[in-house]
Amino acid sequence: MAIKRTIMLEKLLVDVSYELLQGDLQTEVTDIAYDSRKVRDGFLFVAIAGTVSDGHKYIADVIGKGAGSLLVEKDIATIEDEYGVTIPENLPVIRVKNGREALSLVSQVYFDHPMKKMTSIGITGTKGKSTTTYLIKNILEQTGEKCGIIGTIGVVIGDTVTPIEHTTPESYDLQSYIADIQEAGCAFFVMEVSSQGYKMDRVAGMYFDYGIFTNITPDHIGKNEHEDFADYLRCKAELFNHCSVGIFNADDPHTAGISRGAHCLVKTYGVQGNLMEKPEITDEQYLSTCEEYVGQRDVRAVDVEHVNETDTLAMKFGLRGLVTGEAVVGLPGVFNVYNALCAVTLGALVGVEDSKIIRAIRHVDVRGRVEAVPTGRDFSILIDFAHNGVSTESVLKTLLGYHPHRLIAIFGCGGNRSKLRRYEMGEAAGSLADFCVVTSDNPRRERFEDIVEDIKVGLGKTDAHYTVIEDRMEAVAYAVSQAESGDMIVLLGKGHEEYQEIQGVKYHYSEREAVQAALAGLERK
Repeated sequence: MAIKRTIMLEKLLVDVSYELLQGDLQTEVTDIAYDSRKVRDGFLFVAIAGTVSDGHKYIADVIGKGAGSLLVEKDIATIEDEYGVTIPENLPVIRVKNGREALSLVSQVYFDHPMKKMTSIGITGTKGKSTTTYLIKNILEQTGEKCGIIGTIGVVIGDTVTPIEHTTPESYDLQSYIADIQEAGCAFFVMEVSSQGYKMDRVAGMYFDYGIFTNITPDHIGKNEHEDFADYLRCKAELFNHCSVGIFNADDPHTAGISRGAHCLVKTYGVQGNLMEKPEITDEQYLSTCEEYVGQRDVRAVDVEHVNETDTLAMKFGLRGLVTGEAVVGLPGVFNVYNALCAVTLGALVGVEDSKIIRAIRHVDVRGRVEAVPTGRDFSILIDFAHNGVSTESVLKTLLGYHPHRLIAIFGCGGNRSKLRRYEMGEAAGSLADFCVVTSDNPRRERFEDIVEDIKVGLGKTDAHYTVIEDRMEAVAYAVSQAESGDMIVLLGKGHEEYQEIQGVKYHYSEREAVQAALAGLERK
């Protein structure tokens, strides 16, 4: 846990534009909370008027719990009238325009700017962020220093992984995690910077030594996310106004537009011959950014080959530019060549030797990202986090590149989420897999049967062969029992998660345990 300290309110506000409505700035703050349930004596409570709940309505509660000061977005009279609360005259009340932004700024001060004590790397993009953070960690730790990670898989310090709710956590929690990483002795810190992180001001005021752009395709567009692709793209591009060096995938069609407006030194990577598929762009406002990036790639791959070994799928390629040599990345698919190039470019810029970089990417274990599970048999089993149409298509096309006898996909779709994902995932799996097993994947508060009917809409657009087995353990056991020599079975959607959420309750579930149980079942036959 990050070290807590007592700090004067005035010092805490040093980077914030604010109005003192009442009270004394020479008031001690013991900690900060944006969740009223966590307030204790002497806390600064930050009231945020969010899209779901308004923190101002909990002010009476936090005063009763001993809050020592308030940071609000409304004037005192409005708060008292709207919520029937009387704010004591001696209680310091600070007013700001944007509570989320202020929360980020005061949290950085409270934890003594831990990010500034390390070399910091921020990664944004639609796909590949988690894998790239692990590749970067492997490379940077070749220097003998430690590297921490914050991202979808969780907070990673050494071999310890702490799960988190959001890819980019709320700013106070984020700064606490960064402080944990710094206090653990890490010299490097790499994090996934989501578009929501910028949209919700969770990273407001943060400045990275290196910013990385992997790729972008439409995602997270809808209610409570991004209103359209243009907004999604703008939020992704914001990272490059807040970093010293930007590292860009030169083969992505949006790199030209994003890098042209970047306020940083631009470095690029790519594949000779450009192996990326060009996505269909429908937003006319950004068609102009989809030109080929004409600059010289600082790191590039040549002679890309697939490698299929027992219980191992990998990619082989030559490195040219800032790093030269022959490399193998121990992960399957062309997209992992791009992920590796991204990490290689960062390693070169930081000053890691070529031989150490090449060694670091050879053996990579990224939980739930095209993760190969050893079977000791003549068929392959892989686990991946793909949970929408785009990522499902990408993973299945990647595996087809290894020419399996049959490709079997096990998948479901989350409840209380966009139905479009279900249609698209069903269509992608139905089009590319030889056989599909439709099963449960976090139905949340929806009926499994209703989710399946939506998936069937997508499957119905294809010549899919499929069966439906609600219990995911049974679905995995069935697929494994049907495996033939040369088959590839891929479990989609859960990845690193170790739970199933059903009717608001999270039950333990692990893809790895399900696979091991299925394999053990074969031994008993």
